[in-house]
Amino acid sequence: MLTRLKAQWVAIIGPNLAATTWPTALGRDGVLKLHAASSIALELQHRAPVLIERINVFFGRPVIVRLALMQGPLPLVPLLGAPILRPLTANEAKGLEDRLSDITEPELRAALAGLGKAVIGAEG
Repeated sequence: MLTRLKAQWVAIIGPNLAATTWPTALGRDGVLKLHAASSIALELQHRAPVLIERINVFFGRPVIVRLALMQGPLPLVPLLGAPILRPLTANEAKGLEDRLSDITEPELRAALAGLGKAVIGAEG
């Protein structure tokens, strides 16, 4: 059950919460251990009933009765539901290149170009 929950985590709780949480264990007693970034833990406590309901709806029956939050860094997990970036148009690529033309450091320029492509390609 935990494997299925992890595989559909983004779809179940949404991309914003999924980016700051990760299910780590599901006990037979219905307690879901959830790693959470410290910045979101308080909000999760308040939203626990809604999250429990979403998870139980996903399973089609009451599986989760309580969340046990563990604050701290999230384990490295694959980015599920990552946005698919579209290729830049010729005008967008030219505009990005123009913005980066003053940067002489090759590594910085490459990093900023990659970031620019990701930001522009995710828009729209």
